[in-house]
Amino acid sequence: MEQTRVSVRCADCSFEAGYDGLPAARTALDDHEAATGHEVAWEIESLTGGVSQAGADAGVCGRPECVNEDSPLANSGPADR
Repeated sequence: MEQTRVSVRCADCSFEAGYDGLPAARTALDDHEAATGHEVAWEIESLTGGVSQAGADAGVCGRPECVNEDSPLANSGPADR
């Protein structure tokens, strides 16, 4: 199974790091920007299979024909309570 992998790189200095999750990468990016004033870029290299499938089911590409109608993520109506 593929794991989430995120790279964080600063164009203004030598800061570069890799992370196994989005929260840790986002924290490092925010911390570096706050400490240095630099703009840091990040790249999501891969996502876990579940995240990729959820995105595919929800039709995140923006095209209605991409939505998996059998997925609970495709339900755009209000939740039953």
